[in-house]
Amino acid sequence: MWIWQQQHWPTFTWDKTVIEPRLRDIRLKQGILLGKMTSQSQDVTETMLDTLLANIVHSSAIEGEKLNAFSVRSSLANKLGISEEHPFPTTEQTDGLAEIMLDAVENLGTPLTLERILHWHERLFPAGYTLFKPVIGGQLRGDAPMQVVSGRIDRPVVHFEAPQRAILDDELAQFIEWFNASKQEASFDPLLRAAITHLWFVTLHPLDDGNGRITRLLTDLALAQAEQQSVRFYAMSVGILANRKSYYETLEQTQKGGMDITPWLEWFFNTLEETFSDALKEIDQTVYKTNFWRHVDQTKLSAEQVKVLNRMLDGDFEDGINTDRYHKVAKVSKPTATRHLAALVELKCLVKSDSGGRSTRYYLPKD
Repeated sequence: MWIWQQQHWPTFTWDKTVIEPRLRDIRLKQGILLGKMTSQSQDVTETMLDTLLANIVHSSAIEGEKLNAFSVRSSLANKLGISEEHPFPTTEQTDGLAEIMLDAVENLGTPLTLERILHWHERLFPAGYTLFKPVIGGQLRGDAPMQVVSGRIDRPVVHFEAPQRAILDDELAQFIEWFNASKQEASFDPLLRAAITHLWFVTLHPLDDGNGRITRLLTDLALAQAEQQSVRFYAMSVGILANRKSYYETLEQTQKGGMDITPWLEWFFNTLEETFSDALKEIDQTVYKTNFWRHVDQTKLSAEQVKVLNRMLDGDFEDGINTDRYHKVAKVSKPTATRHLAALVELKCLVKSDSGGRSTRYYLPKD
């Protein structure tokens, strides 16, 4: 019996003693992230572009589709009114992906409707999108059973079966009504709402293809509504891709279980927290890099020294850099590498390790 066949579907339950402490922890991290981002002087629009780009590219990668990131970025830049130094040719598909991503995160007050979902699907699959297994965008799936399977053709393993077509319209109407009504419920935690949104829609699997991507768009919409702002500073699809195996395992277990969705909520919140942590790490790295160069006189540095320092400031060589690695990265001789590193230590750009000889490494100074 699948979860949607349970007597009390879709009245989800969860262990509050497990979920409520997790929600408090994530809320705290979310607040720290939003506070740090809004205090940054960097261009918010550029940051948002990079985040949305990551979301689109990684969401497609989860489904095994590799997009041209340069084309997607140019489509997003056009929609956001950002001028690019070297714009890349866009396509109907990349323009569509940019449009629906922005609709999901900018039009927070617009009620969700079936027409809106089908418009997203139509833009996801423009005419002529693929010659193999063509998908007609903008319409619900047909009468054939919707099964998610893997394995050999003669011995398929069914991971999940969605509700039959005969009840799909009513199921979708119920989901959409809940999505719009739950947004107004002050006592309903909005992050919990985002997690349920993801599970509920992917369970219905109402489309022939693209269900995962539309599900993640709805999740982005719910998260943007949770924060009551359209500016995005993190991309949850990146976290889902990094944990794809456990994502599908947890979904499958949930589909085969009862109405207690505690394991799914734990997975969702763990991944969301991981996404917040990665975003905070990037912010701290950016702040450190900005402050670092503010106190360094670059006129005293060679182009090679600046190149290596920027690589280290961007997170490369976390275990430090030695003469041999500097020589290879900067493309200078080993004696020159030794002189460059000694000069960087003298200028207090790097700190030399206590170990000598070939074990000597150089690190960025601590704050």
